[in-house]
Amino acid sequence: MRDPRLSRHADRMDERRTVKVSKYLSKHLRHQPERIGLTLDEAGWVEIETLIAAAAAHGFPFTRDELDHVVATNDKKRFAVEGTRIRASQGHSVDVDLALPTATPPPYLYHGTVARHLEAIRAEGLRPMNRHDVHLSADRETATRVGARRGRPVVLAVDAAVMHRDGHVFHVSANGVWLTKAVPPRYLRFPGPH
Repeated sequence: MRDPRLSRHADRMDERRTVKVSKYLSKHLRHQPERIGLTLDEAGWVEIETLIAAAAAHGFPFTRDELDHVVATNDKKRFAVEGTRIRASQGHSVDVDLALPTATPPPYLYHGTVARHLEAIRAEGLRPMNRHDVHLSADRETATRVGARRGRPVVLAVDAAVMHRDGHVFHVSANGVWLTKAVPPRYLRFPGPH
């Protein structure tokens, strides 16, 4: 009979490997494809076999099964696979056009941050920083998790319906992240709408 401690250890090792592969994919499909010799097409796609070969040639080998596992189990659905190609669903700092259709947002969207950024956000609103767009969540829980990655989370509400009425354009990625170019301060509610 297998020792349950060994099974838990193996599960933790598998989970760590999955996280490593996911971070590697994010880095090279969103930010630095050239670092391993990849060229993304205009929509951010690359052939899976090309990606696997480039990763192996640069000292980070992984299998197609590992890649498929990362895509299938990533709770944020960061990656999309279409036939023999893969791309990041959003969050690029490299120039790609995801060709996402415009979408009408719900009345409020949410953004998770931390207190140390609030002064700048009050003055400048939300800016995309090194990404193409500001990322917003459809619910407070997701925004809370996003903010918690950097410390104690603060959730801001975005009056998305008024922004949209005022002519701001929104898109929604395949994994449910709402995207817009910027959120001026007047559309933000600190810490929430109610």
